[in-house]
Amino acid sequence: MQSPPLSRPNPPFTAAAQAVQLIAGLPSAFVPRDVDPLSSSSSSPLRQRRHQLGSTASRAVESFDNIYLDLSKEPGKCRLAESGLGWKPAGGTTFTLDKAELAHAQWSKAAKGYELRLHTKASDGKNGGVVQLDGFKQDDHDTIAKCFKVWYGVEFVQKEHALRGWNWGKTEVGKNELMFNVRNQPAFELPYSEISNTNLPGKNELAIEFALQNDDKDTGTNGHLGGARGQGKKSSAALDQLTEIRFYIPGQETRKAGKASDDEGSGNEEEEEDVAAAMALYDTLVAKAQIGEVAGETFATFLEVLHLTPRGRFDIDIYKSSFRLRGKTYDYKIEFEKAKRFFLLQKPDDLHTLLCIGMDPPLRQGQTRYPFLVMQFKRDEETQIELNITDETLKEYGDRLQPAYEGPIANVIAKIFHGLTGKRLLQPSKDLVTHHNQSGVKCSIKASEGHLYCLDRAFLFVPKPATYLSFDNIASVTMSRVGGAVSASRTFDLLVLLRNGAGEHQFSNINREEQQPLENFFAAKNIKVKNEMDVDGGMLAAALSADPDLASSEDEEVVQKDRGSADEDSESEDEDFQADSDSDVAEEFDENAASSGSDAEMADAGGSDSDTAEKVERPKKKSKTK
Repeated sequence: MQSPPLSRPNPPFTAAAQAVQLIAGLPSAFVPRDVDPLSSSSSSPLRQRRHQLGSTASRAVESFDNIYLDLSKEPGKCRLAESGLGWKPAGGTTFTLDKAELAHAQWSKAAKGYELRLHTKASDGKNGGVVQLDGFKQDDHDTIAKCFKVWYGVEFVQKEHALRGWNWGKTEVGKNELMFNVRNQPAFELPYSEISNTNLPGKNELAIEFALQNDDKDTGTNGHLGGARGQGKKSSAALDQLTEIRFYIPGQETRKAGKASDDEGSGNEEEEEDVAAAMALYDTLVAKAQIGEVAGETFATFLEVLHLTPRGRFDIDIYKSSFRLRGKTYDYKIEFEKAKRFFLLQKPDDLHTLLCIGMDPPLRQGQTRYPFLVMQFKRDEETQIELNITDETLKEYGDRLQPAYEGPIANVIAKIFHGLTGKRLLQPSKDLVTHHNQSGVKCSIKASEGHLYCLDRAFLFVPKPATYLSFDNIASVTMSRVGGAVSASRTFDLLVLLRNGAGEHQFSNINREEQQPLENFFAAKNIKVKNEMDVDGGMLAAALSADPDLASSEDEEVVQKDRGSADEDSESEDEDFQADSDSDVAEEFDENAASSGSDAEMADAGGSDSDTAEKVERPKKKSKTK
């Protein structure tokens, strides 16, 4: 049964009650005249509906389409809510950032429209403290600015980038990134998470190296985030990528060196010192980007280690997941993930040991790449060291790592690397013993001399250019003899041909005595060998047997014998020489005549003071006799 219509008129009510009525959909007749709709009575149905309205307003969301996160390949949808913000690509997972992590935000023109650059409070948090959202429209600025002001309460600034193309300006050190400003406008920013190393090539020069991809398959992207680049991978690219940038920073800066007590006892005062501006920025980046000692505890340190590649002496600091080379000019930070192989080689001089580390990607110094680190140690140099490591950390490595080491320094460093990385120490194969009972064969690549080591599965030539050739990639090996007379040749060349037309490598000037040991090694490793020296020897024997005069000729032996050196020249007098000849050339053959030109200068340079005192004047020219 339906209720009869109300006969009394609608009572008057406030404007707030009318607003609630319109939103809630309640008839005005059900709003009592003597009850305030905004009262705090919990039993009022209008109060309950007002709570529902408030919760709906708190869940308000601003949504933006076609937004790219951290240079991602795929766009997604970005949403701003009161609790924080989020980004989700099509078919991927959601990236979220709580408003408590926000430090400040920046709005600027970017590649795909306008960019929202977010700085987080934790520099080691998500994306290294900097989050990039690109693809906004210009009309979105006011909406986003209100969200950051009302919901997040953080600074939201709009910046215009410098577009003058100038390469001089000022550097500004921020919390999460290094900015380069031109006329107080940012030209570019370098996040600290992208910096892998920094060096001082010159007095006023600073070089910054960026994190590189480990291999061709490593694109530096997160697939579940639509290809967004992770921490330390934003500088990577598909084809070309920025690897290094250099700053020229002239002048000096004054900084506080520390505290020192005053002679008069007035108290401690902070001393100030003048340092190069490039050095000051270098020290700041080392601390900000967590390079070197700031990255963690040092397990072991070795001072003044001689390196053949790259050339120089470096201090080696070994950490849990990396090691650092500290030199006078360059510093290198190398992750253990990039160290692919370790070689411990005995040099044929019976004095030194080589420790080689193969790296991928190679170590870079400007435009030069070093795929191998080559260290040289004296065999009789021993050391004793205790690792700076706790017992709990030591248990993580099992039996591979010992708390203390004692022995030759090369073996100690090699064992520490083996314990921390778990990778094998490769040594020369026992199947090859050279003529002098050594493990390396002396040879050269073009004009660079070195030693060729035959490993169980590869060839290794060190020190420069360091060359590694796996047996799996070798098609054949050719022995040939080049240059000089065939019968007098004491060396031969080794030509290594790679599979699938990948090229060839030639090792020259190998001692003839090493031919048979190498042939035995190639046979043991099933390597195809072609010996052109036997062919040349057979052709020579056939030629000698065909021409008996050539085979019995003694003139060639005399010529070869007398052609050795100037000391073996005959000093007998020339019977055709006439001392009283009209020719002035006869003076050259006079044993009392002095040398002239560069020969005399070379004699003076190599002679002693006694030789100079024994010099005599040039005799006068003999007069003609009738």
